[in-house]
Amino acid sequence: MTVLEIPGAIHLHSGKVRDLYTLPDGHLLMVASDRISAFDHVLSPGIPDKGEILTRMSLWWFDQLADLVPNHVVSTDVPAEVVGRALVVENLDMFPVECVARGYLTGSGLIDYTETGEVCGVRLPAGLTDGSRLPEPIFTPATKADLGEHDENVDFDHVVTAVGTEVADRLRDLTLAVYARAERIARERGIVLADTKFEFGARPDGQIVLADEVLTPDSSRFWPADDLRPGGPQPSFDKQFVRNWLLSAESGWDRSGDVPPPNLPDEIVEKTRARYVEAYERLTGESF
Repeated sequence: MTVLEIPGAIHLHSGKVRDLYTLPDGHLLMVASDRISAFDHVLSPGIPDKGEILTRMSLWWFDQLADLVPNHVVSTDVPAEVVGRALVVENLDMFPVECVARGYLTGSGLIDYTETGEVCGVRLPAGLTDGSRLPEPIFTPATKADLGEHDENVDFDHVVTAVGTEVADRLRDLTLAVYARAERIARERGIVLADTKFEFGARPDGQIVLADEVLTPDSSRFWPADDLRPGGPQPSFDKQFVRNWLLSAESGWDRSGDVPPPNLPDEIVEKTRARYVEAYERLTGESF
């Protein structure tokens, strides 16, 4: 993974998609690359314009949510090398949990439910299938995994142990409040927000702040509302399209083996970019 050199910025960390730098004034520079990951692998090639789409979408959502929770954005005035796909953000004390909200049953939640009837310790009604809408949205936290490792679903008690009861309650309440707002906004635009994950941090005074990316096709499952058919996988505007190709016979990849995934064909790259662009345009009403 090549790290971009940015004058005046010191590289701090590279994740699956984002690169983080420290700036002389103590703020952070968060850069969204065009990398795409699936099943804890960074894939090749990247998706053209993906970093800019994710950045624009996060900024749009931060505006929609500003009255619910403060966010970490300081400025969009960034170095020329990363203009359009980077943000200057606060240097927060990040909480060590992924805050996940689910309104529909799919993915790892479906796997847990099939095995136990629960998701992250939350008991759900019998008879639900892939794509079923839940009686009400649920908070289903996960551990934060290092690059190449798996996030693990955990119960609420794990969050209490990690951050204390008061903060855990607040993270759960904020996660569900933000999901409820976003789910309504997306539904009005013909998109089902099946689930999404948030990251939160704390300012020095303890105020909790929404950070990282928010409500993008990388951190959320977006489904076209008109095509929702519970009982199996849904068509999507997110990287589920790439996951599906990797799991298909066409890719020839064995997920349980030790061989990295193959390169994405041009057609998959183009169709994935088109899905990201459509999600952005449908949600924001702006053209990309």
